[in-house]
Amino acid sequence: MERSQIAILIPALNESKTIFSVVQKVKKFGVPIVIDDGSTDETYNLAKKAGAILIKNKKNLGYDQSLNTGFKTASLKGFQYIITFDADDQHDPKIITKFLDSLKNGSKVVCGIRNRKQRFSENIFSLYTKLRWGIEDPLCGMKAYSIILYKELGHFDSYNSIGTELLLFALAGNNNIDQIPMIVKNRKDSSRLGSSLKVNLNIILSLLKHIIKIIS
Repeated sequence: MERSQIAILIPALNESKTIFSVVQKVKKFGVPIVIDDGSTDETYNLAKKAGAILIKNKKNLGYDQSLNTGFKTASLKGFQYIITFDADDQHDPKIITKFLDSLKNGSKVVCGIRNRKQRFSENIFSLYTKLRWGIEDPLCGMKAYSIILYKELGHFDSYNSIGTELLLFALAGNNNIDQIPMIVKNRKDSSRLGSSLKVNLNIILSLLKHIIKIIS
């Protein structure tokens, strides 16, 4: 699997403390594409300096819309595999090789399993997918995809699924899914999403939207 076939999508909002380091670490495994989601700090300039391809949202569009743009760009540029990777330096880039090995062996999606979750709503979402499909951490920000799967669905997200729609589409189609345990490092500052009641409600709402979608 050639490095030039692999796009590493990194959505980023005001991640100037970590984005340069993250891009530097991941670019040995693939081509980093940073989607700057309306940052007001030096995220854009630092990502560019580190060697990433840059996409700049004029205003904050959110995680899913940023990745929609990133997937579309990666598809148009001819990448065969896509990895989503957080900008906050909590993921160890060395584990990328395990994700790529799973894709090479035929998996359509590879999902990380974090050693800890930040919000109670993530545990509820995870309990649902574990009982239904055996998927332990659908909200993990680190996943890997075959571009074929993305082209089959035609988009990454259509209902603010918090990065889960393409995974759930793959599950519904009985595609090969792999899961890889991973250690999450502590953030150097507070989470951009936070752990407020609003964030937890949005995650629960995303789960409800999915349940309605599959029974309608």
